[in-house]
Amino acid sequence: MSVNVDAGRASQAPIPPPRSSPRRPSGLGFLSWLDLKAAPYLLISPYFLLFLVFGIFPLGFTLWYSLFKYDLTGTEEWTGLGNYTALLSDGAFWNAVVNTVGMFLIATVPQILLALLLANALNKRIRGRLLVRMGVLLPLVTSVVAVAVVFTQLYGRDWGLINWILGLFGADPIDWKAQRIPSWIAISTMIDWRWTGYNSIIFLAGMQTIPKDLYEAASIDGASRRRQFWQITVPMLRPTMIFVVLNSTIGGLTLFSEPTTFFGGNVHGGTNSQFQTVSMFIVEQGFREFDYGYASGAAWLLFLMILIGSLVNFLLVRRIGGNK
Repeated sequence: MSVNVDAGRASQAPIPPPRSSPRRPSGLGFLSWLDLKAAPYLLISPYFLLFLVFGIFPLGFTLWYSLFKYDLTGTEEWTGLGNYTALLSDGAFWNAVVNTVGMFLIATVPQILLALLLANALNKRIRGRLLVRMGVLLPLVTSVVAVAVVFTQLYGRDWGLINWILGLFGADPIDWKAQRIPSWIAISTMIDWRWTGYNSIIFLAGMQTIPKDLYEAASIDGASRRRQFWQITVPMLRPTMIFVVLNSTIGGLTLFSEPTTFFGGNVHGGTNSQFQTVSMFIVEQGFREFDYGYASGAAWLLFLMILIGSLVNFLLVRRIGGNK
């Protein structure tokens, strides 16, 4: 009975009020807000400031002067869309477009396929795997001028190694610099030699994120390594492949260094402009012909080409693995 009385008294005991937490100074609240909300924007602001200065401003500046007949001496004359209509009827510009697209297709498609196969080989257990992976990046760190000198000798008309090998099979020597398709092939092999290893390392990084359980389950079901590659590896690499394809599209359509050095630093692209790219055409018009407005219009048409090419390749790569 006494227990019940004590319990009743305990239940009627007053509940002490909660302790109030000490008020933080307003300065600490501002610092906390600055740390949590404003600090991320402050940390990434240098990139956006640099992009504004070296990216957005040149785009706007080029767009503005593409509406003028403007030379580097300072002469300005408003033409509106005159530079664009002139470019669309300029045979030299369309010749550069055809050269650019042709070399882009010849170089990029084999490059991505070779990089994918090379990455699959590097993903296996082999001796000296780290050294091999580092070795595929050596062409990338090699000077473009050095690469051009070597490939110019390889594709020499009279004493080139490639013509010597073709001569063993009874083929006539090819003047790689004087003909359109041979010059495309020579420049494309130079591009593939430099960039295939770079893309293979990116593919390799994507392959190592694929769960091993998928391959183990496929092996238990009796799937061969080839089937695993095409039905597991390739579909799972879709995000990485989108990045590689878009990056290759931008690099291929803005091709400049390799064809320029292949012809000894001349932006004319051969005696008949047989391998002049749009980027070389822009430099020629802007800094050789001193027609900056015309070159600016060509630069914006190249920008539209890159957007269209990137969109088309993005839609094609998205269909890999059954997604539409």
